[in-house]
Amino acid sequence: MGGLTAALAFARQGFAHIDVYELASNLGFVGAGIQLAPNMARILDQLGCWEEIEREAVDVQETSIRQGSSDEELAHVDLRYIRRDYDKPHMVGHRSTLAGGIYKACQRYAAIKFHFATALEDVLAWSPRPKLRFAPRNAARFDVEADVVLAADGVKSITRTRMLSALDASADIVDTGQAAYRIMLSRDVMAADASLLELVDSNAVTRWIGEKRHIIAYPVSGGQIYNLSTIQPDTHFAAAPSITYTTRGSKTDMLAVFADFCPRVQRMLNLVKEDEVCEWKLRVHAPLPAWSHGGVALMGDACHPTLPHLNQGAAQAIEDAACLAVVLAKTPSSAPEDLARALRVYEKLRRARATELVELAAASGRALHLGEGAAKEERDRKFRALKEGRGDGGVPDKWADRATQEGIYRHDVVAVAEGEFERVWAECGA
Repeated sequence: MGGLTAALAFARQGFAHIDVYELASNLGFVGAGIQLAPNMARILDQLGCWEEIEREAVDVQETSIRQGSSDEELAHVDLRYIRRDYDKPHMVGHRSTLAGGIYKACQRYAAIKFHFATALEDVLAWSPRPKLRFAPRNAARFDVEADVVLAADGVKSITRTRMLSALDASADIVDTGQAAYRIMLSRDVMAADASLLELVDSNAVTRWIGEKRHIIAYPVSGGQIYNLSTIQPDTHFAAAPSITYTTRGSKTDMLAVFADFCPRVQRMLNLVKEDEVCEWKLRVHAPLPAWSHGGVALMGDACHPTLPHLNQGAAQAIEDAACLAVVLAKTPSSAPEDLARALRVYEKLRRARATELVELAAASGRALHLGEGAAKEERDRKFRALKEGRGDGGVPDKWADRATQEGIYRHDVVAVAEGEFERVWAECGA
């Protein structure tokens, strides 16, 4: 999402030559559900593509946090205030709708050229003009020079690996010990069960929690699909090479992981087809010593991967893109030294916020996955207080906590970049 948004944001700033290299052969109906928070929606609205994305999304009006084993509701949060307070809703949708909406907006600009089925193979030079080597799927390798390279190549980033080597630095992959199943059930397969149909017809995000595990679920695609994402201890990737992030899953294993969850969850999981079970390894990496080198900068998961417990991964990549477009538009010249300086400005504007949200997401996950003991008792006391209207201690599930939302959703990355550019530009030149 970061790369697509960067292309669109740069085109709207008037940049004339923008090339996007993408490993996939197209932007088809791939991926799973995604949460569309107000800080993301604000940027996409400014870029002229939010309206179409919003049309197919589901407006989240409430969340229910439930005990996985019993289906007992631990807490309920009315989220209708979000649209009022932030002038944008919190919605949920399909990743393909989000990517497709941004891509369609990109196609309105002749300055943007897409190169699909093209893999990055190496970074040959960092400055004064970055030089990359690409390997198309069905053609000969070729090299490309550019004024600036923005690497949105994800948590497995080749660019990051090459950059750390060039800087004689390291940032070890951090094994989270967690994996995830991502499941999509059609409305048709759920329709025969009234309690499941109630879920897909709702405007609610539902989270079932248990020790070291949880499931978060919500309707997408205008209520035609029910999306479930699970988190559970990793048992299939622990001995695998660090490059391995996905594996064909086993339905039997998936059911066993959640065997003590309530009958309603069991009925949903049993609807999953055996050949549609896929498991993802959740990996992050240690904080990087730098996000840029010469005329090359990292963005999104390439430099600040996060666990999904705050649902801010894509939003933070989109914030990176918006910030970069403002910063490079304000850069006084296209001289290599000025462009490299601009990329340091971008990092300084973004690093503290991104780091804070990465840490907050990890902490929220720990709270959700508590086993029996004093810490769980205190967490559940806060949930009970919230349910009884005494929620002065906040929501332990930080995604639904109003004070946490204020810090995340109120932030206007474009306004910050525009307002802070001159000061940070001066600091980065020192």
